[in-house]
Amino acid sequence: MIDDPKEDPAKKMRKLIGSNSPLTRLPKKNEQDEVKNDASPPKKVVTSTNRPTQISNPTPASKSTVKPASPAGASPKPTNKSSIFGPRFWTIASVISLTINGITLLALLVTAFILLRNGLGVSALLNMGNGLLGGLYTNFEKMDRASIQTNVVVDTTIPVQFDLQLNQQTNVVLSQDVTITNALVTVNTGGLNISRANTTIVLPQGTTLPVVLNLVVPVDTTVPVTLNVPVNIPLSQTQLHEPFTGLQDVVRPFYCMINANAVNLNG
Repeated sequence: MIDDPKEDPAKKMRKLIGSNSPLTRLPKKNEQDEVKNDASPPKKVVTSTNRPTQISNPTPASKSTVKPASPAGASPKPTNKSSIFGPRFWTIASVISLTINGITLLALLVTAFILLRNGLGVSALLNMGNGLLGGLYTNFEKMDRASIQTNVVVDTTIPVQFDLQLNQQTNVVLSQDVTITNALVTVNTGGLNISRANTTIVLPQGTTLPVVLNLVVPVDTTVPVTLNVPVNIPLSQTQLHEPFTGLQDVVRPFYCMINANAVNLNG
């Protein structure tokens, strides 16, 4: 790019001052090559005495490294938070993992020591597991097939309230003499005929009279009840059937794993 010859010299000076240093555009020499050159073996020179003399390389003067000028307004790189918390997180996780592994290993060692101290081998442990799981599975089956059999004693009073409708013919017996006045009496005898004559009649005690009862009798009382009710409730027909079968399904795989010949109550 060719600068405009008409441009103000003051502006040109400002551009030169504000731009990067020209030294930054020069190619940089590899520092490793400089070290190799410095470490090169000394040269041998033959003198007048016909003896070779070694001339050591002169010590290079300290080189000043020219650093490029940083551009104006450059801000430092922000620190990444993950680079700060990452190592701490992995350190804490490693400590926790080692602690858990140590506790688990200690528990296994203590368990093995107890088993060896009590003389329990693998076969003894399998027999213990077989007896434990077999007992659990068999008892769960029996509980599912069991039934509740008992006698429920009922001893209480029941209130009774209703209206009794009566409409029937019955016989009543007079408990005392009954006098009937102005009764119409008809008497036919061999020498006397009386037709519908007013008279007074006395019915003696103990006379039986046929009557028709047609009335409503209100009933309001309590009736004592004493019962002995036998009860037989199969548990397989109640809500306990599902929990019992669920427990059997949980124990069955482990029981069959320890004892391949395991059978249920049905064989």
